[in-house]
Amino acid sequence: MIHMGFSGLVAFFLVRVFKVVSPVKMTFEIYATCVIPISAFFASSLWFGNTAYLHISVAFIQMLKALMPVATFVMAVLCGTDKLRCDVFSNMVLVSVGVVISSYGEIHFNVVGTVYQVTGIFAEALRLVLTQVLLQKKGLTLNPVTSLYYIAPCSFVFLFVPWFLLEKPTMELSHIKFNFWIFFTNALCALALNFSIFLVIGRTGAVTIRVAGVLKDWILIALSTVIFPESTITGLNIIGYAIALCGVVMYNYIKVKDVRASQLSAESIPERLTKDWKLEKKSSDIFKPNNSGESSGGMGSGTDAYGDEEAPLIPSARLSYLGRTQLGNHAA
Repeated sequence: MIHMGFSGLVAFFLVRVFKVVSPVKMTFEIYATCVIPISAFFASSLWFGNTAYLHISVAFIQMLKALMPVATFVMAVLCGTDKLRCDVFSNMVLVSVGVVISSYGEIHFNVVGTVYQVTGIFAEALRLVLTQVLLQKKGLTLNPVTSLYYIAPCSFVFLFVPWFLLEKPTMELSHIKFNFWIFFTNALCALALNFSIFLVIGRTGAVTIRVAGVLKDWILIALSTVIFPESTITGLNIIGYAIALCGVVMYNYIKVKDVRASQLSAESIPERLTKDWKLEKKSSDIFKPNNSGESSGGMGSGTDAYGDEEAPLIPSARLSYLGRTQLGNHAA
């Protein structure tokens, strides 16, 4: 709740006071149908995810986060933004088996903490899918500053309600030692995280982001065992997480390959249009009639006769029509 309040306040100053970025055209209908549902699931993922830390270890939480691709894929299929594919489904099964093995090997296994973490993962997955579905339908593009400007205050409200009803009654203010600098630097870290995600996406590519995510999980697991002695890792933990990690890496590879294939197909369209234009020009040069009514592509010139072995077999008018049709489709 403090993170969302601080991020929303900083975003407000950047947008309204310093005018670093301009706000998008936001109507009440878009805010009610897009921003509020996204903020609700974002707040849910934060609430459930943070509550899990009270029950299970940091290392085990990172192992459970390997389920994130599974949750995202399931939600995407249910919402109709992705299709059920055998190769992706087999990877999801592999990840799930690895997480189950890792959970079985957890020494301090806690059902409540595991349920909290898995619920938070699926809430985050649903938020991602809703962001894609709702914002793309409205034609909105939000950068991190404008995203925080609209979503952070709404998420603050959604987090304030359970805090006020569930946590505040059990808090004893006399036992709380509020240190401003600890909370301030902590909120700055949360703000920096949101901006760094945007910078990494903008400056690098999908491969770097996914590899960095896997590396981050390994670093967090290793550091948690050093910093927190209660985060004991067993051999079964490592085996299960390694199996899940293999599924995650394969899933990332499939997604990156799909992105590259779509980029190559998009780049090949102008090349085909250029080739068709050259063939059309070549065809018009070959079949251009001379003054005697004979084509200049007759037997009078050996170069004309045999130099254009790749001349198109489609008449020039038909070729022009095809070129215009592809150009129209490409423009559309």
